[in-house]
Amino acid sequence: MADVAIRVTGLGKAYKQYPNRWSRLLEWIVPFSAQRHRQHWIMQGVDFEIARGQAVGIVGANGAGKSTLLKMITGTTQPTCGKIEVKGRVAALLELGMGFHPDFTGRQNAFMAGQLLGMQVEEIETLMPGIESFAEIGEAIDQPVRTYSSGMQMRLAFSVATARRPDILIVDEALSVGDAYFQHKSFERIRQYRQAGSTLLIVSHDRAAIQSICDSAILLKDGHMVLHSHPLEVLDYYHAMMAEREGQIVKQEALDTGEVRTISGTGEAGILNVRLLNADGRAVEVTEVGQPVVLQVEVEVRQDIERMVLGFMIKDRLGQAMYGINTHRLDQPLTDLAAGEKITYRFAFDMRLGTGNYSVSLSLSRLDSHLDRNFEWRDYGLVFHVINNRREDFVGCSWLDAQASIQRGDGQPNASITSQATP
Repeated sequence: MADVAIRVTGLGKAYKQYPNRWSRLLEWIVPFSAQRHRQHWIMQGVDFEIARGQAVGIVGANGAGKSTLLKMITGTTQPTCGKIEVKGRVAALLELGMGFHPDFTGRQNAFMAGQLLGMQVEEIETLMPGIESFAEIGEAIDQPVRTYSSGMQMRLAFSVATARRPDILIVDEALSVGDAYFQHKSFERIRQYRQAGSTLLIVSHDRAAIQSICDSAILLKDGHMVLHSHPLEVLDYYHAMMAEREGQIVKQEALDTGEVRTISGTGEAGILNVRLLNADGRAVEVTEVGQPVVLQVEVEVRQDIERMVLGFMIKDRLGQAMYGINTHRLDQPLTDLAAGEKITYRFAFDMRLGTGNYSVSLSLSRLDSHLDRNFEWRDYGLVFHVINNRREDFVGCSWLDAQASIQRGDGQPNASITSQATP
């Protein structure tokens, strides 16, 4: 286990279910009598390894077993079967305010929580100024925790758990409680610890956080591990799975470029062709910053549909959303469609993205979201590249065509110089 920080083998968790309280009592009183309970398995057959210094995200619907898995890894819950090997000092932020006593002050709770993490009192005293500074709850640190908001509890809990860099940092969804400012601050500390060599295991519904921080992701469903792969592949599959309905397909296929495309939907309507056209109407895979383009999507209606909406999302190479729109938001839905109809959608816009590789995800649905009657959801419907040979050498993911006006006050009359960036 030299380079492995966490190894999970054949992990399973079950709880005893009794038909009534008397059955439980009888089983306790007469331990060698007939079994009066049945095993309710909430997790079975989970296997994975996390190398030292890696960051892994865990995703899944409510009840998939995410929190149970983290609790077993941290030792707060014991597995029914299987083996967990953890190497290194662990800091965990699981349930919000876990271990905090409501009648003790924030400072007193910080000392108690620090000791539960294995710190000595002297070490906590040394770290306390940093904990207070990072939490930014002011004089409330000396007030009872029962007077805290959930966001203040999260600030203090995270500050204590990360007061010193752990070998392994485990974070549940508690961070979602905090305000936007503290979430950014927290994830910045997590990134710093990652760069310093800490292993990270995180549960989050924030797709951007998983994609930007994690090396890989694990998808859980009904206590089983469905997928352990690159975050984009896992999140796209999870995205499709969340919209799953009776009779709906969810499949993945490898593209020539190496990406994995996820397609889901009922199949009542489908996408036939996707092209990016230049000003001459010619299909292109490479376009210039600022160049006018048209995204053309051909759709086939396979069953009678009362209402249909097409949407697209442009993502960068990390899967971060750059821009998305649909015909519902543009007040252009189609209604009363008959099987056999073919529709061509054209979205015209100027390519104001920065240089890089981008992909287009597409959605055919009944309303604004593909979660309502998902006819087809397709990731990597199109891949294109943006280059910059004609505009100023800007930095970032968006070209804003900024115009500069500069006035230099040197005491001379009309000493005004106006400079504008030339497109």
